[in-house]
Amino acid sequence: MAEEKKEAAAVPGDGAVESKRAERGGISRRGLFIGVGSTVALLGLGGLRYAGHNPLNRPPGGTDEAHLVSGCIRCERCYEACPRKVIVPAKIEDGLLGMRSPMLDFNTGNYCDFCYEENGGVPQCVAVCPTEALELPASYTVGNPETGETGDIVIGTAEIDPRTCLAYRLTGCRDCYDACKYGAIELKDEGGANPIPYVIEDRCNGCGACQAVCLSLSSGSIKSNERAIVVRPIEA
Repeated sequence: MAEEKKEAAAVPGDGAVESKRAERGGISRRGLFIGVGSTVALLGLGGLRYAGHNPLNRPPGGTDEAHLVSGCIRCERCYEACPRKVIVPAKIEDGLLGMRSPMLDFNTGNYCDFCYEENGGVPQCVAVCPTEALELPASYTVGNPETGETGDIVIGTAEIDPRTCLAYRLTGCRDCYDACKYGAIELKDEGGANPIPYVIEDRCNGCGACQAVCLSLSSGSIKSNERAIVVRPIEA
């Protein structure tokens, strides 16, 4: 009788095996059911609108959405490698399919210089990507802020909203013009004392320097959810 008890104690129950699996980094059946149940609940509570995928500003080599979303394993190495910390994880409101995939957030006050200053024009996010979800052509050039050359790699195009741009309110603001290193923003005299900024689309590579410095949201008279100049993503 005592021997039977010892033998029974030596054989772990299902809960113990499941616990050990979880310790090794695997996913338990309970965890799987919770994850699936949470997703179903999310969709049932109106989260269906998040199941799609909204266009996002992607790091260099990530403008092919299908390739990026399917290849990204959410390892976060690109966030860590970015010297300007402008790469952030996409949120659920950006689309369930792309959640935690890398996106560029120029509202952090920084921009993407394609690692020209830090790594000679070789984007570090691309270099550390283990699955090539971020992938550039074998031969390419990036923008050169010293010469003003735009380069081959374009990640978006800046757009100005005249309704919220401070320059259109005759304030004399020219921060976006001063921030652009590629000559993609020009000031035009519309007959008044304060010139108005315009985007030269074929010179814009989407670096985000203009959006990073835009002051429109700091004005209490401006009612807007985004800055007056923003980079709109492109898709390959």
